[in-house]
Amino acid sequence: MAKNMLRLQITTPEAVKIDEDVDMVIMRCLTGDMGILPNHEPVSAMLDIGILRIFNGELERRMAVFGGIAQVNDNVVTILANDAQWPEDIDFAFVQSERDRIARRSKEDLDDLEIQRDHVLMRRTLVQIEVSSYPILSKIEDNGQEKRLS
Repeated sequence: MAKNMLRLQITTPEAVKIDEDVDMVIMRCLTGDMGILPNHEPVSAMLDIGILRIFNGELERRMAVFGGIAQVNDNVVTILANDAQWPEDIDFAFVQSERDRIARRSKEDLDDLEIQRDHVLMRRTLVQIEVSSYPILSKIEDNGQEKRLS
């Protein structure tokens, strides 16, 4: 591992999504967003449905993460995620149709369990739509604006 960097390892039941050195990670936890820089104190956290942001120099990548556990120790961020998707992994047309289907169901007479299930599915589709709208890589400009690289 390079000096003053983090090792980021994200694994799902299906695959290793990333295993590389990065400068910084911002992840969505159940208690809110958590930023991790090199030499962060050891911590464990439960992940929520959200966007994981990965920074390397001026480059930023984003990934949709759907729950799991994160552990930070000795400049290694280990994430065991229920599911995680890069923008190119997301079928935008399918996700939009799922969002529309869930929205139509919200007008039906549903029981509490169905409402809760649809709420989680809607959050998932909204995260997928947002992540799929980002380029695979973007550069952070000096003025704080994001520039598409792909």
